Amino acid sequence: MTEKILANFSLALEAVLANKLRSMLTALGIIFGVAAVIAMLGIGAGAQQEILDQIRLIGVNNIVISPVIEQTEEDLQATTVSANKPKFSPGLSLADAQSIQNIIPGIAKISPEIILDKYLITNGIRRSAKLVGVNNYYFDIANFQLAEGELFSERQIREGDRVCIIGKGIQSRFFSEQEPIDKHIKVGNQWLRIVGVLEPRLITDENISRLGIRDYNMDVYVPINTVLIRYRDRSLITQAQIEAAKARNRSRGDNEEATTAELTEQRNYHQIDRLVVQAEETNALSRIAEVSSRMLERRHFGMVDFEVTIPEMLIKQQQRTNQIFNIVLGALAGISLLVGGIGIMNIMLASVMERIKEIGLRLAVGAQKTDIIWQFLFEAILISISGGLIGIILGITIAMGISQVADIPTVITPFSIILSFGVAATVGLIFGIAPARRAANQDPITSLRYE
Repeated sequence: MTEKILANFSLALEAVLANKLRSMLTALGIIFGVAAVIAMLGIGAGAQQEILDQIRLIGVNNIVISPVIEQTEEDLQATTVSANKPKFSPGLSLADAQSIQNIIPGIAKISPEIILDKYLITNGIRRSAKLVGVNNYYFDIANFQLAEGELFSERQIREGDRVCIIGKGIQSRFFSEQEPIDKHIKVGNQWLRIVGVLEPRLITDENISRLGIRDYNMDVYVPINTVLIRYRDRSLITQAQIEAAKARNRSRGDNEEATTAELTEQRNYHQIDRLVVQAEETNALSRIAEVSSRMLERRHFGMVDFEVTIPEMLIKQQQRTNQIFNIVLGALAGISLLVGGIGIMNIMLASVMERIKEIGLRLAVGAQKTDIIWQFLFEAILISISGGLIGIILGITIAMGISQVADIPTVITPFSIILSFGVAATVGLIFGIAPARRAANQDPITSLRYE
C-alpha cells in the first residue's frame, strides 16, 4: 500500500515538475490568497498588540474625568446651562474627588492629577519636564513600579512637603554617576528632595506622537498638595497673578495677540487637570460614570465643564472596528483562495483531457481507479502546497513592508502561518477531487483510442 502511494506521489511530482510554468500560474490564486491572509492577520495582530499596550498605559477599570476649557464666547453659550442658572462653576477640584470617593459606592481608588510645565536644574544642567502632582493611588492606577526608594508618606501628602519621585529618564540624565535618593533637584523655583525612582516605562517615540502620550520617564511626581501650596492653585487668584496679567496686557499693546496656549491657560479655572476613578468591578464602570457626571453637574451649578470618558469602552469600540476590518480582509482573502481553487480544478480538468491516453495505458496494465485518483489528487495538493509556501514568504514580506513603509505595526504569528498553509492544502484537496474522479472513471479501451 505504501509503495503504491509513493509511486503515485512520484508520478504526480514528475507531472508537476514537467510543467513548471503552468503549475506556477495555476498556483497564483493560492499564492495571493495565502499572502493576503498572512498580511491581514499580521496587521490585525499588530493592532491588537497596540490596543493591549494602550490598556496597560491607561489602566483597566478606570474612568477619566477631564476639565473642558471654554475657548470662545460662542462655546460658553453652547453649554447646557439654562438661562435661569448662574454661569459660574468652581471647576474640577480636589473637593470633587473627595465627594465622588465618599458618596459613590464601588470605587476602589481615585487619583487627582495636576500637570505643570517646568524646568529642572541640577549640577548646572537644565531641561524642560513635566511636574505632576498626584497621590499614592496614581502609581497603582497607572501601573507604575518603584525601582528604588519609597512612595510619599501621608504626612508629606497632607502638608505638601518638598519631596518628589522621579522617572528613570531623569535619573539617567541628572544622576547617572550617583545615588539619587535624598539628593535635591530644583523644579521651577523649588528645591525638591528625591524619595523614590520609578521603573522605566517602555514607550516608543512613535507611540508618544501617535497616541499623544507623554514620556513618563521624564516626569517629576510630587504630592498634589505640594503643587497647590508651593507652585500654583488655579482656584485661587493671587495679587501676583493680577499684577502679572496687567503687565502682560501693557507689554503686548493693542496689536499683539496672545497665543492659543496662553489664552487657554488664562481661561483654565480648574484646580486639577485630570481625575482618574478606578472601579472595583468592570461591570460598574458605566453606572459610576453616569452617577459621577450627575454629581459633578450639580456641584458645578449646572455647568457641564467636564468630560467623562471610559477608556475601556473606547478600546472595545476600537477592537470592534478592527474585527470588522479583519472580517472584510478575511473575506477578500477567502475569495482569492476560492478563485485559486477553481483555477486548480480548471487546469487539472484540462490536464485530464490531455492525458487520457496515459490514464488508459495505466488502467490497461493493471492500475486501479484509486491509483488514478491518488495521482491526480497528489498533483492538485502539490500545486496548492507549493503556492502556499510561496504565499507565506510573500505574505511575511508584505507585512514587513507595510510595517516599514506605512509605519503600521504588524505581528506575524505561527497561528496565521499554520492557518493559511492548512487552508491552502485543503483547497487543493477539495478542488482536486473532481478532476481525479473524472480521470479515474475513464474507460481504458476508449482512452487508448482517444486522439
